[in-house]
Amino acid sequence: MSSPIVETIAETEVPISIADPINARILAVSEDQIAGHQLDPFGEIASRSGLETEVVLQRIRAMLESGTIRRVRQTLLATSLAPGSLVAWEVPEDKLQSAFDWMFQNDPFTGHVVIRSTDAAIAGAKYRLWTTLKIPVGFSMEKHCEFLCAQTGATSFRLMPAKKLFALGVGHVRRSTLEIGSKSEAVARVMDTELVALSDLEWRVLTALKREFEVHEIVRDVWSTRIEEAQVSAETFHEVARELERRGVVGRFSTFLEHHKTLSSGERVTKFNALFHWAVPVGREIEAGQQVGRFSIMTHAYWREGGPEFGDVNIMGVAHGTDKTRVLQHKAAMDEHLESCGIPVSYTNVFWGGRSEIKPSEISPFVYRQWSAEVGLDNSE
Repeated sequence: MSSPIVETIAETEVPISIADPINARILAVSEDQIAGHQLDPFGEIASRSGLETEVVLQRIRAMLESGTIRRVRQTLLATSLAPGSLVAWEVPEDKLQSAFDWMFQNDPFTGHVVIRSTDAAIAGAKYRLWTTLKIPVGFSMEKHCEFLCAQTGATSFRLMPAKKLFALGVGHVRRSTLEIGSKSEAVARVMDTELVALSDLEWRVLTALKREFEVHEIVRDVWSTRIEEAQVSAETFHEVARELERRGVVGRFSTFLEHHKTLSSGERVTKFNALFHWAVPVGREIEAGQQVGRFSIMTHAYWREGGPEFGDVNIMGVAHGTDKTRVLQHKAAMDEHLESCGIPVSYTNVFWGGRSEIKPSEISPFVYRQWSAEVGLDNSE
């Protein structure tokens, strides 16, 4: 590892560009390389990037305040905590933008909200609005979606819950210079989606653990206020967090870039958001998912059933890039690899993302009960 870089913390102009060499070194680590629950996550980022911790704190604070980083948080593997699904919505064109706004602004359980289109005229192209949704155990996802239809004017929806996951990460800075076809030596790990039941104590710690950090909270002793919030001892807080990590609930500590909008520095982290679709033979979904999930460009890969309107697609994945041709070259490399593995593909397509907003989906059953009472939704299963 190179020697740590020391910088004067009192500088008034702190670089916020992702192209700045020091920021790039930080982001290459902080986006998706800090796994699990860390007692000193910023110290770990500093160690791995070869920088002083105070430099890392200064730079992350500046990037968060400027909007270059949109959030800093301990991520969760939320598929373990609440049933979730990708949802494709059919919405009249004149209501598309207002439906987007309503779901993003008013539904705490909707996460990603994206307007998508395809280059080819297919049956599924009528589904322009795509969202992710988490509904706590004990409540109906179908009833929730019917309620959203009534609020937004959507006329139909298609639920596509993940059966297995093969890739789950971000790392846009790290992925921006990948060679076409870059992939791991080993096939992707298969991640299950079984639910984990939590005690009241675990929910209390988890609720404090997962909340986004404000600029003033980007400090070395990052967990002290969360320990107070959870009303437990430091020993109990970290013990519960480590147990949640062991049970597959806690993911990575991460800085999330604002990767869809133009930054205040004038940069774009990424321009093209591609949702890849493949239909492979029944019984070969896990094999195919492990193969496409090993490609470094993939931020997400999963087994989801799209149904006949989507060509009976069963493998999906997401990749980002600043050049459409290059994104398609990555897709072509994956297509060729599947063929070389003897995995036939009966249908494939790309849904391109346009307008997009992202927020973490709320997963607390306590919050769901309160919200459903406020909006007048009777949603018990």
